[in-house]
Amino acid sequence: MIKDKNTKKDFDLWNSRKKQVHNFGKNTFYKQREIWWCDLGVNIGFEQDGGKNNRRPVLVLKGFSREVCLVVPLTTSHKKENKYYFKIGKIGKQKASVVISQVRLIDTKRFISRIEIMHKKTFEEIRKAIKNLI
Repeated sequence: MIKDKNTKKDFDLWNSRKKQVHNFGKNTFYKQREIWWCDLGVNIGFEQDGGKNNRRPVLVLKGFSREVCLVVPLTTSHKKENKYYFKIGKIGKQKASVVISQVRLIDTKRFISRIEIMHKKTFEEIRKAIKNLI
């Protein structure tokens, strides 16, 4: 679903949730190639939001420490084919794409639960696509 630029976002509700994640979240052990449900929250403009309940699946691209890692969000709603979206097949029961233009560093306190681990070949193709984009 493409958001209208005038769509109202509830930053106050997300701010309350973000405080909970910051104060009570636990840094989670993770591995590269894992897909996690993540509290991404409410973001500015066209930055990838967390979606329903401020949560969205993300793919772990690279770990830097137990506390932080580089991730890329997934989406099931994007239908267009372009260089910013990389189709990865089904995650769970839904077809998904990785939004390679939305790579970001996150604190692992944002992780909720692990979904699955991505096949090595697909993961390497995504890394290559991100490198080519940059």
